[in-house]
Amino acid sequence: MASKSEARRALLNAAGLDAEILAANIDERALEHRFFADGGSPEDLAPALAEAKALAISASRPEAFCLGADQTLMHGSTVVHKPCDFDAAAQTLAMLSGRTHRLISAFCIARSGKTLVLDADFAELRMRTLDRQTIARYLDLAGPGVLSSVGAYQIEGLGVNLFDRVEGDFATILGMPMFKLLAWLRRQDLIAL
Repeated sequence: MASKSEARRALLNAAGLDAEILAANIDERALEHRFFADGGSPEDLAPALAEAKALAISASRPEAFCLGADQTLMHGSTVVHKPCDFDAAAQTLAMLSGRTHRLISAFCIARSGKTLVLDADFAELRMRTLDRQTIARYLDLAGPGVLSSVGAYQIEGLGVNLFDRVEGDFATILGMPMFKLLAWLRRQDLIAL
């Protein structure tokens, strides 16, 4: 798997899939810039990044099935990135407060430098209205982990307190559209269940 995400690794392990973790050394922001300069749409960014990761690892491990994954957070037509510090995290949470945003999670499997499958799914999450005190208290309690997540929350933990409605499956929210991934693996006879 071309991802360092512990949440994705846990999802794969829970489904009985064992994956070697090899981080793809790609400059995501440079790829994003080029993607948009070439006319790409925000909704297609996560699949493009997932594919770039899978192909990068596939170049060095051509015999392996290489799984790349990525997730983007859309607030309207704006792509929201991971916050760089707690001030940016507070600004992100204030922007999402009382609104619905979309998480798009994508995966790509590549082998021998070729894309075998590229797919995505999405979830929509409505954050409850948060005042400054609540945001500050949440960031204090949640700690530095919020800096590793788009949206400055981890819904699998303390971040669940920030929401009043979620539409979509939990695995997609965590960054891997597992139902689509598992269906593809079954069609290829790569898993038995």
